[in-house]
Amino acid sequence: MAELVQLEAVYKIYQMGRAEVRALDGVTFTVHRGEYVAIMGSSGSGKSTLLNLLGCLDRPTRGAYYLGGADVSGMTDSELSDVRGRQIGFVFQSFNLIAQLSVLANIEVPLFYQGVPRSMRHPIARDLASLVGLGDRMTHRPTELSGGQQQRVAMARALANDPLLLLADEPTGNLDTHTSMEILSLLDEMHQRGRTIIMVTHEDHVAARAGRTIRLSDGQVASDVAAGRSETPA
Repeated sequence: MAELVQLEAVYKIYQMGRAEVRALDGVTFTVHRGEYVAIMGSSGSGKSTLLNLLGCLDRPTRGAYYLGGADVSGMTDSELSDVRGRQIGFVFQSFNLIAQLSVLANIEVPLFYQGVPRSMRHPIARDLASLVGLGDRMTHRPTELSGGQQQRVAMARALANDPLLLLADEPTGNLDTHTSMEILSLLDEMHQRGRTIIMVTHEDHVAARAGRTIRLSDGQVASDVAAGRSETPA
């Protein structure tokens, strides 16, 4: 399998007065195309910082991050914005839908910002709404949907730009058990369709859906475990 994500000795250091805080402390790992990876760790372990870097919302203090073979760690803000818009899809715990827009219009948002004409946006959004089981809710607004339906809209929106990488940040964190299983099944389906997924979670049963689990501790990779293998310290 070809490498899609490659982190090489990545550090993220914050200066807090005279103190230096290493949110990420020499993180190195590779994710291949088509993999489904869960990122775990206690609060303060570096999960959120890592996700921000993977999503090109931030850049490392030191080290290199390659996405699809391109070194994004030294890109300008404008270049990072372009990478986010074209190559990365985000699914957030809080959905982050636009309340004033319909399901269809919410799904179209990434395409709008990429300059895709309206005549092309509509068919793509309709197909994605149907894919996530909301073909009969396309004209509804987020407030008219359940939490699970809103997360389905968010997933459809994340797929609108046909991203290289799908990032999910605690995607079931605000959902009940039954709805969580529906969303996890949908992520399973996306993976089976060939999507590369990296998911942050604090729940073992959610991480178990992935083929591999990376655990962080104090900004370092404590273990990197593929499904069906015994734990291997980093």
